Amino acid sequence: MQNSAAVPDLAHTHARPVHWLATAAAMAAVVAGAGLTQPETATASQPGGGRETTTVAAPVPAPDPAAVRLPLECGGLGSVVVKKATGDLDGDGTPETVVAARCDAGSGTPPSGVYVLANGRDSGPRVVATLVEPGEKQSVGALAVRDAAVTATLFGYSSAAVPGCCPDERRQVKWQWQGGKFVRGAQPEARSM
Repeated sequence: MQNSAAVPDLAHTHARPVHWLATAAAMAAVVAGAGLTQPETATASQPGGGRETTTVAAPVPAPDPAAVRLPLECGGLGSVVVKKATGDLDGDGTPETVVAARCDAGSGTPPSGVYVLANGRDSGPRVVATLVEPGEKQSVGALAVRDAAVTATLFGYSSAAVPGCCPDERRQVKWQWQGGKFVRGAQPEARSM
């Protein structure tokens, strides 16, 4: 055991608030300096010894449904997008947007249309395909884009006697881009709910 008289006074080892404040200020300066420092532009060297600058273009955003007039006939009512999914459907490296939209009727189950939107080269977003016409009297439960395919759950009616509020048929459908158009894949037989 050591005698307390033999131990030197270590009062300078006790941190005071001013020490913590100085440390925090120094750390903030280091972090701010790191945030302001940017790496050089990416370059690629050619075997010939020349130096070439490569610029990577920003990814093109998926089309915004709010910027497109959908082909719905709603009379005086507006339309509403009820489902949306995005992904590259045609393999060109730019995403498309798939929307399920219907008239904003306020009650009942108004039929939906399913549309594919793409960015035009100079014209902005536009409708490039209609996958489900509102005249088919279907509503959309689920909508997704996976593996360059559109999948949806469609609800419909087995007869005109079924109330409009309560669709009694359900179908799983899939569309794939083939030969310059969307092809509806084999679908299971309609099932009653």
